[in-house]
Amino acid sequence: MTYKSIVLNLDIDGMVAPVIKIAVDLAQRFDARLIGISAADVPPPVVMEGGVAFEGESMMRQRKNIERRIEDLRIEFERLAGASVDTEWRGAVDNPTRLLIDSARVADLIVTASPEGASSGNVHRSTDLGNLILQAGRPVLVASTNQENFRINKVLVGWKDTREARRAVVDAMPFLQMAQEVRVIAIDDDATDETWNSLNDVVAFLSSHGVKAKADVFPEKSDGGSIADVAEAMHADLIISGAYGHSRFREWIFGGATRSLLENDRLNRVMSN
Repeated sequence: MTYKSIVLNLDIDGMVAPVIKIAVDLAQRFDARLIGISAADVPPPVVMEGGVAFEGESMMRQRKNIERRIEDLRIEFERLAGASVDTEWRGAVDNPTRLLIDSARVADLIVTASPEGASSGNVHRSTDLGNLILQAGRPVLVASTNQENFRINKVLVGWKDTREARRAVVDAMPFLQMAQEVRVIAIDDDATDETWNSLNDVVAFLSSHGVKAKADVFPEKSDGGSIADVAEAMHADLIISGAYGHSRFREWIFGGATRSLLENDRLNRVMSN
């Protein structure tokens, strides 16, 4: 297994150079096609008492600003990618999360940065990572903030014997096969034989794919931050994890471990669902 098509998401208000360089590096390593995507949308007219406050000129001005910014991002993307990889660009005035989820059909891997700046949480200008991870059907690499040199030496697998974790291990196999050190960890205050059997099975599975790994168990923390804490302690270059959540009133609500990883922008995370 390898990644032959990588989709790179560029939030319209985010810092783009570091994540472009990471994606270009990955495309070179895997000899993959790199597809750059950026989108933002004009908020719908405000409905006020007595009818709709329709500001045609304002909406048109916002659309033009979005189009100009997307063109700037295209130029930056093509400048940094150069002729080193095969590239394609897709930019649109559209909902950024929806466009990225739709574009997942052409991807083996999606690369994005952690949302930041004034647009963070703005559904019209920033990608909703929760919706993306749970709906894309592809592994999502969420890059750490302001990182340009992407190493894949030490990789940590956050293991939980669930469908999501099994999917994540398979989805991230190209990264695991590149790593020099892999640790499969479970967060459990009272590990049983079943826990260790599960971990040992994962280690054996990885070994059959040429990946040498070790297993370990760490105690749980109340804030769900145990996996991130272990990753930082071992100076991990990458965390592999399943994403756990459920739908509620059109919002994706995550459990503590997934939420902690999503919010930790100091770490590179590959997450699958």
